[in-house]
Amino acid sequence: MTLDLSTVDPFAPAQLGPITPRNRLIKCATFEGRTPDALVTDELIEFHRETAAGGVGISTVAYCAVAPEGRTDRHQILMVPEAADGLRRLTDAIHSEGALAAAQLGHAGPVANSISNRAKALGPGRIPAPMGMSATAKVDADDIKRVTQNFVDAARLAVDCGFDALEVHCGHNYLISSFLSPLLNHRRDGYGGSVVNRARLAREVLEAVRGAVGDEAAVWAKLNMFDGVGKPGRDRGGRPWSGFNVDQACETAQLFEADGFIDAIEPTAGSSLLNPMYLFHGKPPLAEFADAMKGPIRTGMKAVGPVFLKHYPYRDAYLLPLAAELRKSVSLPLILLGGITDRASMQTALDSGFEFVAMGRALLREPDLPLRIQEDASTVSRCVHCNLCMPTIYSETRCPIREGEVPDTFSPA
Repeated sequence: MTLDLSTVDPFAPAQLGPITPRNRLIKCATFEGRTPDALVTDELIEFHRETAAGGVGISTVAYCAVAPEGRTDRHQILMVPEAADGLRRLTDAIHSEGALAAAQLGHAGPVANSISNRAKALGPGRIPAPMGMSATAKVDADDIKRVTQNFVDAARLAVDCGFDALEVHCGHNYLISSFLSPLLNHRRDGYGGSVVNRARLAREVLEAVRGAVGDEAAVWAKLNMFDGVGKPGRDRGGRPWSGFNVDQACETAQLFEADGFIDAIEPTAGSSLLNPMYLFHGKPPLAEFADAMKGPIRTGMKAVGPVFLKHYPYRDAYLLPLAAELRKSVSLPLILLGGITDRASMQTALDSGFEFVAMGRALLREPDLPLRIQEDASTVSRCVHCNLCMPTIYSETRCPIREGEVPDTFSPA
């Protein structure tokens, strides 16, 4: 029997693996910038409590690093026993508002800041790690075993602290995603070469995470569809210039589905290492990004920002065309991310065969937007897609317009 998704109400309860959130709306993982000591703070708790009170079904806590060297910098939550008390208070606050809590588990790999972390960044080989102005150390067999166990320990800690769902980060050229990329992964062992080999680390981690939590939590993978980099042809060494693309993503998703260890996939795109704006779309805030940096990084951002931060025109549900290819490839539930701002974009996602939608920047501007849309389907988001929120991750992630830091009438045009 085929479900007619055009009749599905985005605000009705929906099953996701072993959990049933109150609706199909997920607050996606966006770094909150509220953990200066790598531990949960009252400010982080209030951030997610407010989002939960605003009507989402699941609120996702971002960038819960599984290992010390796996943070983009040392101010991100580190999933260690010392964090447990704060994590419990955080999930209690989310639950108190009727929402479920998800933890995004990840290892930053080449996106990590080795200077801040005081630990070498890791990658599938020796590749640039620009945030630490260094190169990565090539992951060996012992590293793979250790990192996989790090994911297991983090998953178990999260569930013990009350998280209902786990998102395993396989996107944005973080460690797992860097293994998936033919542009970054030139290994000649069982973790390099074919898509099957490049997906091996992801599959082993997902199997280990599921084994650690069983049916105590939903588990989904955040999977890149396209890194946003590449061109036809090969370099002088015969290696492809192209990064991970949608055809390889579909093949990887089919492997995930056949393995049977996850409950859903959240398709994403872009590279924090090479092309971050492909995920966000809209005008890049070049000057604001440079101002948010310090020292040589600020100088470098001013020099390379116009090349590194590209401009992709914004439109609602902008990742749908890519994600639709994934939808045709697997039967697993999919979570549509990217430009979900109103009832129309939610319904477009459901009508296109997606079971859940994820919201990000629009909730920074209006945490109560879901409730307002539920009450009035004609509600229009006040997010103007200016991306001025992006540089605030280095202080305290927020909408500067909402906070009155720029005029309410500001337009990115």
